[in-house]
Amino acid sequence: MELPKTYDPSDTEERLYRWWEESGYFTADLNSSRPPFSMVLPPPNVTGSLHMGHALNITLQDILARWKRMEGFNVLWVPGTDHAGIATQNVVERNLAAQGKRRTDFSREEFERLVWEWKERSEARILSQIRRLGSSCDWTRKRFTMDEGLSRAVREVFVRLYEAGLIYRGEYLVNWCPRCRTAISDLEVEYEPTTGRLWYIRYPVLGSDDYVVVATTRPETMLGDTAVAVHPADERYRSLRGREILLPLMNRRIPVIFDTFVEREFGTGVVKVTPGHDPNDFEAGRRHRLPIIRVIGEDGRMTEEAGGYAGLDRYEARRRVVSDLQELGLLETIEEHRHNVGHCQRCATVVEPLVSKQWFVRVKPLAVSAVQAVQEGRTRFVPENFERIYFDWMNNIHDWCISRQLWWGHRIPAWYCGDCGEMIVARQDPAVCTRCGGDRLTQESDVLDTWFSSALWPFSTLGWPDETPEQDLFYPTSALVTGFDIIFFWVARMMMMGLHFKGDVPFRKVFINGLVRDEHGRKMSKSKGNVIDPLEIIEQYGTDAVRFTLAVMAVPGSDLPFSISRMAGYRAFCNKIWNAARFLLMNLQSSEAVEAGDIEAYLAEPDLELHHRWMLSRLQSVIEETRKGLDRFFVHEASNGLYHFFWGEFCDWYLELIKDDFQSEVPNLRRRAERIALYVLDVLLRLLHPFIPFITEEIWQRIPHQGETIMLRAYPISCEQWKDSSAESSMALVQELITAIRTARAENGVDPRVKVPVYLRVDDSKRDLVQAEERRILRLVQADKLVVDAVLPTEGVMLQGVTPLAEFAVPLEEFVDVAAEQKRLEKELNRVAGELQGVEKKLANEDFRGKAPVEVVARAEARREELRDLHRRLQERLAFLNTVHR
Repeated sequence: MELPKTYDPSDTEERLYRWWEESGYFTADLNSSRPPFSMVLPPPNVTGSLHMGHALNITLQDILARWKRMEGFNVLWVPGTDHAGIATQNVVERNLAAQGKRRTDFSREEFERLVWEWKERSEARILSQIRRLGSSCDWTRKRFTMDEGLSRAVREVFVRLYEAGLIYRGEYLVNWCPRCRTAISDLEVEYEPTTGRLWYIRYPVLGSDDYVVVATTRPETMLGDTAVAVHPADERYRSLRGREILLPLMNRRIPVIFDTFVEREFGTGVVKVTPGHDPNDFEAGRRHRLPIIRVIGEDGRMTEEAGGYAGLDRYEARRRVVSDLQELGLLETIEEHRHNVGHCQRCATVVEPLVSKQWFVRVKPLAVSAVQAVQEGRTRFVPENFERIYFDWMNNIHDWCISRQLWWGHRIPAWYCGDCGEMIVARQDPAVCTRCGGDRLTQESDVLDTWFSSALWPFSTLGWPDETPEQDLFYPTSALVTGFDIIFFWVARMMMMGLHFKGDVPFRKVFINGLVRDEHGRKMSKSKGNVIDPLEIIEQYGTDAVRFTLAVMAVPGSDLPFSISRMAGYRAFCNKIWNAARFLLMNLQSSEAVEAGDIEAYLAEPDLELHHRWMLSRLQSVIEETRKGLDRFFVHEASNGLYHFFWGEFCDWYLELIKDDFQSEVPNLRRRAERIALYVLDVLLRLLHPFIPFITEEIWQRIPHQGETIMLRAYPISCEQWKDSSAESSMALVQELITAIRTARAENGVDPRVKVPVYLRVDDSKRDLVQAEERRILRLVQADKLVVDAVLPTEGVMLQGVTPLAEFAVPLEEFVDVAAEQKRLEKELNRVAGELQGVEKKLANEDFRGKAPVEVVARAEARREELRDLHRRLQERLAFLNTVHR
């Protein structure tokens, strides 16, 4: 039963995980009578490997899954991966480019085969990483968004929505990525503040010598202008009503329109209207029935409609347009202008608004029930404030562009007849046209937006559209753990689809986790060089240390400033657990497991020692606090509480207090200590298991126990009758006394190895407590004798202190070279004073406060307070020595 001297995660983790998985401990049971608990893993994209955000999200889900399994639930946690249309195609195309090849060098079928090969390699790597994190997923039900079953579900949903009039095809202005060559949704556009220019261009008014000045950030798009617009209430331009403008460079007559979308404060109050390249202009064009001229193509180059600028890159066209306007004397002025520029989320290319024929979902009818479900509490967000964000977006939702101009993905199930032009949407590939019977059918080349298939994930992974026992048992799922950044992309769409196709919400609770940032709060990115690979730190620190670090920092909805230095601290915590268990095993004389009934028998004994009653009482509180934290999804509070209890109360106090019992010649005293300590360790291992599964299983298998695995043992429940407030308050008095004497010794340079006499003055009401704990107090304060008297000695130099239990005095001169200690303190005081002066000078410098990052200033302020406190304590100790040693 002994443990090796040190814990080696690399020797443990793979072995234990393989055993768990092969034993079927992760597999949900369709015939179980236990209550169900289900989750779906947010499927990682098959584009590479996991990052720290995945590690956080997966860790939090596994904590829930393991906890619920120990609570007696029939847990189903469905793993899987997402085909990630744009991202995966981009990766494969980049790989081809490195070989001097392009996608168009292959047929569509050949290219798809290449992507499938990439998917197989990448997915295997990702699934291995998920396992490495200790995830207790049901691998027998692994899914992929383009596997056969999910593909059938996607087609069924598309057809049903089309038949219900909720999917349509039409020409609308969309966000277009010239690099990815596809439409992307509003949510896939990232806006970055950019310093650009505002060009003021003169547009001649026909029939006069006048002109109006139009300000624009994109002069190249003026080639597609079909009007200029002013606000109806703008008195400056009342005379323009009914007039026409001559469009410079193109010599095209365009009308002046009056519309409230114009911002009178922008530029001159006159704006150009380009319906083919701006969303506001597109809507204005529809209202005023303006023609749409597309002067920029899908490749980011100017089209034939751009006249003499055709074929130029859009930015080269901008330079040429500006130059030509200057030559014609039509460029009035140029200003620097700060504005937001949309970039493709996948490749960072500046997005181009283009009018294009696309497929759309009418989402407003679907959004109504999704909003109502959250309002009624059928789905709850944790933290609750994310409901407001959800409502704001859902109440202002626009039709969803679901078509993408890619080769990788779910191809839209629509066919066009080459004979009569009929469009056919069908569940099965048609052989002939349903209208004319012709067989010249061509399938739509576009694929569906990746989020379309992801929106079905909670029920498509359970076998829908077939009727399956998994759906009956596990839908709606119990919880979803996800980042706040995909509430709109994914959570909202799953809500709409789940309610429409299953008649119920897809999950009961949505737990929102924050984003993992670097220790300075910055977003992790390769360009900044601050990306952390979770597998690298697992190799260095072990999975449990990584998981526990993430758990402790996982404040719901808040970002995590992740620090490697914190990881070292929680690796030390794992080692502390190992060493505590090793100490107990080395002292065990029995191989019997301990159950709650055994402990109740000990508690019934009138002479049970204070430290046992105290520990068992405090254990009930930590059980309650841990369960409360997990119930609220305050994982950070639950893990923090366990950390401090195990390290502080169990190791630093209880194990130290029972060392006397282990050395006792009284058999009952020793056996009682062994049994109670073993029970407490067993409970703590079970409490900690969801957070740090590997080390807890490894230790639990070595201690006397009942059952096959810790992961199927019951999660501890507190026993109210075991609580003992009297024992807790008495032990608090003893602890405070011991701590005060230890601190006084340490601060005044008494060698911790030297035993000293300790004198106590104790009230009669507390004398029995001191006498009962005398043996333990002696050992823990390193005293060779404990003298309890009504009066403290006054001769010689004495360290003195007062605690609620007793006044104490410790002789100093014979154990400390006071003169040497004075010199040491003076030297330390000067050093601290010098550092404090430097920090205060830095903080008084306005340049430093104005230019340094916020986190740097905060660290300096925190250091100043530490130094001030240390300086004060050093002064007090030196003053004491100066008083007693003159």
